[in-house]
Amino acid sequence: MIKNVIFDLGGVVMTLSPEVAERRFVELGLVDAPAMMDRYTQQGIFGELEEGKITPEEFIAELERHVGRQLSFGEVQHCWLGYCKEVPQRNLRFLEQLRQAGYRLILLSNTNPFMMAWAKSAAFSGDGKPITHYFDACYLSFEMKVMKPAPEFFSRVLMSEQVPPSECLFIDDGPRNVASASQMGMMTLCPENGDDWTGRVLSILQNNNEE
Repeated sequence: MIKNVIFDLGGVVMTLSPEVAERRFVELGLVDAPAMMDRYTQQGIFGELEEGKITPEEFIAELERHVGRQLSFGEVQHCWLGYCKEVPQRNLRFLEQLRQAGYRLILLSNTNPFMMAWAKSAAFSGDGKPITHYFDACYLSFEMKVMKPAPEFFSRVLMSEQVPPSECLFIDDGPRNVASASQMGMMTLCPENGDDWTGRVLSILQNNNEE
């Protein structure tokens, strides 16, 4: 029986607009940004930031070296937030409904301190709720020092939660991430960015509980 529902952030809870983020970094002066940015697993200094290998301050310093001027946290955060097209209210309402139904909700995301400073603020939901209002636990790549699709990320989450993979449903828009979780023994769903996945998740949970 599924008791834990594990969500990706970008492309699932929030709709992604990677082209906006790329454009903002290019406008900042980082002309080779598109070559380093990926919607699933970042490369270069972007990947080092999301894997926790460098701090936000070191990331900003490296950007400054590339663009030739000083940058503020806010300027860099504005570029990162280009990834967020919207946080659909239907998704947030559904998360609340799942928790009320007794499911444990877990966030498992490749992300960084710039994105999470926003997500953990009252600005996240549009009505004053941070992302932590919707989840029982958050496992973030830059804090865990590992990125999906590495099996280690999933195994460490399962160990921390002390739950078997057979009791977990993992939802991610990245096919490689879903494949890795499936190999761990989790049930999975791979919606496309922007999909309304709520009905499919509900169907999976209902069918699983009837077995």
